[in-house]
Amino acid sequence: MADREHYHFIGVCGTAMGAVASAMKARGVKVTGSDEKVYPPMSTFLENSGVEIFEGYRASNVPESADVIVIGNTISRGNEEAEEVLNRRLLYQSLPEVLKEQFLRGKRNFVVAGTHGKTTTAAMLAWVLKEGDRDPGYMIGGIPANLGQGASFTDSEFNVLEGDEYDTAFFDKRSKFLHYLPELAVINNIEFDHADIYGSLEEIKMSFRRLLNIVPGGGLAVVNGDDPNVIEVIEQSPCPVRTIGMSEGCEWRIENPVYQTEGSSFRLAGEDYFIPMVGEFNVRNAAMAVAGGIFAGVRPDQIRKSFASFKGIARRQQLRGEVRGVRVIDDFAHHPTAIRLAIKAFRQRYPDSRIWAIFEPRSNTTRRNIFQKELAEALAGADRAVVPAISDPGKFAEAERLDPEQLVRDVVSLGGEAVYIPSVGEIARYVAMHAEEDDVVAVLSNGGFGGLHEILLSTLEERD
Repeated sequence: MADREHYHFIGVCGTAMGAVASAMKARGVKVTGSDEKVYPPMSTFLENSGVEIFEGYRASNVPESADVIVIGNTISRGNEEAEEVLNRRLLYQSLPEVLKEQFLRGKRNFVVAGTHGKTTTAAMLAWVLKEGDRDPGYMIGGIPANLGQGASFTDSEFNVLEGDEYDTAFFDKRSKFLHYLPELAVINNIEFDHADIYGSLEEIKMSFRRLLNIVPGGGLAVVNGDDPNVIEVIEQSPCPVRTIGMSEGCEWRIENPVYQTEGSSFRLAGEDYFIPMVGEFNVRNAAMAVAGGIFAGVRPDQIRKSFASFKGIARRQQLRGEVRGVRVIDDFAHHPTAIRLAIKAFRQRYPDSRIWAIFEPRSNTTRRNIFQKELAEALAGADRAVVPAISDPGKFAEAERLDPEQLVRDVVSLGGEAVYIPSVGEIARYVAMHAEEDDVVAVLSNGGFGGLHEILLSTLEERD
């Protein structure tokens, strides 16, 4: 460390980037950073940590004294600072590389991966370990209510990391999770996603096989035994594997699942558990967290206690407000499977309510027509669906682009009710005009959806 005394982070205001920058500063290293989006709470957090931040990306921001440049995943060629780093032949690393060398090597790293549920599962597992007196470090893609922030690093031997299969950096196209030195790997499920970097489901499966290849013989892979794609991936796994699921072939079978409005209960490995969350997918997430906790030596009674106090994740079935008896809920669901399961969970939680699904096609995958049919099938499960225009349509060739108007017609042909409304303001006015008392309006997006939640609540307030 002595010969690397100044780290400069390009894209420092990302959740993980900011957490690592702060942790490096706490170790006595000089840390600077830059970002085009410098605003609270991350800007305040970094300033309080003593990290100097430059707003905007400029070649002059790259300090002469910097020993290591950390280049964030959102940075691409053409970025002025990245070009400066390359031209000056400076030492640069990705964030996962820095994590591996500075925080993960020699530790017991629990990596939670999969297409769906990894944020919730990782948060539950981190809370299980914390309540079980393991004081883990963690890095999670959302904001767990119990933990208050998305990432923190401790002196504990344990780390819990959300393992994203997305690529590492513009100069390293391997999945991020391949840097995380897993002792325990959790694979919730495997489906096609990230069409901007993967050409097929087979390519995604290969990345998960590589994850299993780096789990040691004394470690463990805990996987969804009900998912045929997962079963295919583990066929020649070099590490021990434990299957968990609801089918008879699973080594640890989820039994007696009961879904009620206040939460869900289930039995696993001879023990009963209750979580204050609704839906089959949350039971599956919790089962994975149980397995991870048991592997770390946490007792079932400690796990039960941690579940009882688990408060969930921001943007996962999060009630943003209620006006005139209309509940507006924010949910991160954006893949067809996640949308289908989210709607199912809303029905379990609000059995007497009419369910609206307002879906924003925002990701690089859902703005393509890859899931044109599957999105219609998922949205048809709602009582009413609303779909807007896709953003930046010119980014995709017309033959590859999702057709939101056709999507609406497909939902209707499947027996659902759906409407195409291009803009956020128009959507808010339409829903406010037609929503009735006790309706549940679920806003489904992996982004901010133009502030629709607050605009809708305000429009409901103003309705005569």
